[in-house]
Amino acid sequence: MKTEELKSRNFENEFTFTATRSSGPGGQNVNKVNTRIELRFNIEISVLLTPGEKLMIYEKLGNKISGEGDLIIISQSERSQFENKRKAVEKFYLLIARALTHKKKRIPTSPGAGAKARRLDVKRKRSEIKKLRGGSDSISEE
Repeated sequence: MKTEELKSRNFENEFTFTATRSSGPGGQNVNKVNTRIELRFNIEISVLLTPGEKLMIYEKLGNKISGEGDLIIISQSERSQFENKRKAVEKFYLLIARALTHKKKRIPTSPGAGAKARRLDVKRKRSEIKKLRGGSDSISEE
């Protein structure tokens, strides 16, 4: 699923933001202003996700989901609260889009003729190298 499709659903009404002090860049600003943003999105109570989508999100993003069913995303890389909030929302849409995309099933293929020929050529050369390593023992036995 694409992020544009997700953004059209407008998940912003279901977000909960918390601002705390960041450990990131900012000098003295870090000690005074709450710039670290924690975005929480409760998957269980979301009305914009279908039950199938919720299940896919739980399967793929289980390590980012709390016990209460909140998807937690943290952003603290920027110096301003506004920029961190924007980045957290962008991360949310990227994560959800990745979680909701179906993985293509791999179709097994056999090696081509060129690959087989290269493999056999390497084996032949390796065999010749090992034969040449014979040393004095192999000469005296003849």
